Amino acid sequence: MKPAVRKVQSAIRQLGIEREVIELGVDARTSQQAADALGVGVGQIAKSLVFTVNSSPLLVIASGANRVDELKLEKLAGGKVRRANAETVKQATGYAIGGVPPLGHPTPLPVYIDPDLFQYELIYAAAGVPECVFPLTPASSSTGREAVSPT
Repeated sequence: MKPAVRKVQSAIRQLGIEREVIELGVDARTSQQAADALGVGVGQIAKSLVFTVNSSPLLVIASGANRVDELKLEKLAGGKVRRANAETVKQATGYAIGGVPPLGHPTPLPVYIDPDLFQYELIYAAAGVPECVFPLTPASSSTGREAVSPT
């Protein structure tokens, strides 16, 4: 198991979530690739996207079926929003683009969750690298976080 994946599995356990990382056997750099590999709908993929608002990072957990409306996110976050570059993503989350999980970051980030994810009993999120994911219930992913619709 790669160090990034071990770090995610450890974070999952520390939060008391009873789930295991799944190795897909293929890189899943897009929500559709992950959905195809898992045999689920693309809407069940929880993509973790890092943006900056007034140069500070924030995390959006969006359904793989949706695009983030940056203008709406600006209103919600209260400032100018830009998609974070690869270096900012790595610094803010500890992970590279394509493997960013919704948890286990070195410092807490403001989080916005797409409410469309709550329609599913089970969703899947990246687990540190593009070829690994983990299942979770939307309720467990939102503990202590505000559910808003940036999409």
